[in-house]
Amino acid sequence: MLNTSLRKLTPEDAPWVRAFWMEHWGSDLMVVHGQSFTSAGLPGFVVEANGQVLGLAIYRIEQDECELMSLDSLIEGQGIGAQLLQAVTVAARAAGLHRLYLSTTNDNLHALRFYQKRGFRLCALRPGAVMETRKLKPSIPLIGLDGIPIRDELELEKEL
Repeated sequence: MLNTSLRKLTPEDAPWVRAFWMEHWGSDLMVVHGQSFTSAGLPGFVVEANGQVLGLAIYRIEQDECELMSLDSLIEGQGIGAQLLQAVTVAARAAGLHRLYLSTTNDNLHALRFYQKRGFRLCALRPGAVMETRKLKPSIPLIGLDGIPIRDELELEKEL
């Protein structure tokens, strides 16, 4: 295991978070369930080692729910994603929220496995949602992980 540190994002982190999203998501714009979001101003956590970013989680709070907008671990199998997910879960519980949820695409089998192993359940399928999302964000590729066509959005949730 790496010697890492976890911390909350601060307003001073906004420039590198924006650059991180550009590098890893292809844009600072994220479109989920028909809504557009940017990383600017969203709360989150970062895992670092020796001043280097190893992982980033961004979330948003709406009413009594927390939506995990992105979770990126740059090194697999070191517990970075689990550490970030735990931090978001703790923050959501501390805020008195009742539900943590996220959306992913049908090709992201790794994410489906990761979240289900951590107590999340599939709660919604939005067939064709990604095809609609491409109208707002044309940079979304047609083919995703493992050569699977990207078409649908899946929502997973965990009661807090």
